Amino acid sequence: MAQTTSRRPAKIAKTAAAKQATAKPVLLSGGNPQIAKGYGDAPVQAYIAAMPGWKRDVGRHLDALIVHNVPGVHKAVKWNTPFYGVEDQGGWFIAFHCFTKYVKVTFFRGTSLHPLPPGESKHKEVRYLDIYEDGLDEAQLVAWVKQASQLPGERL
Repeated sequence: MAQTTSRRPAKIAKTAAAKQATAKPVLLSGGNPQIAKGYGDAPVQAYIAAMPGWKRDVGRHLDALIVHNVPGVHKAVKWNTPFYGVEDQGGWFIAFHCFTKYVKVTFFRGTSLHPLPPGESKHKEVRYLDIYEDGLDEAQLVAWVKQASQLPGERL
C-alpha cells in the first residue's frame, strides 16, 4: 500500500508566511518599528515605511540626505534601528531611532564633529540630535553627516 503524505503542514506554513509578509510591523515603545535584522536598502526602507505619522517623513528625509551626501553608503537594520556606514571606514557612522515625541539621530563619533551635536551620551564619543515635528537645521545636519562619514566607523 502506498503511503500518502499530507500537504496540510506545508499549506499552513505557506499561509502563515503570507500573513506575516502582509502584516504591519509591530510598533515598540515610543512608536519604534520592530523590523527584522537585515543588510541593504530593503530592511531600511521597511523600517522607514513602518515609522508612525510625521516621523516617516523625517525617516525618508534622513535616508535621502545620507544617500545623497555619502556616495556608496552601506545600510542595515540592527536592534530595530537603521544604521549607515562606509566600507572604507570600517563600521557605522550614523543611526536613527523613533521615540514618542522625536527621532533620535546617533553620531557614533559625534565628539569629533564641529560644532558638537547637542545631545550628550554616557558613551565617550557618541553625540545625539533629536528631531522634533517642527523641523531641523538641514544645512547643519548635512555638515555633520559629511564629517561623520569621513571618521572611523563604529563596529557593532
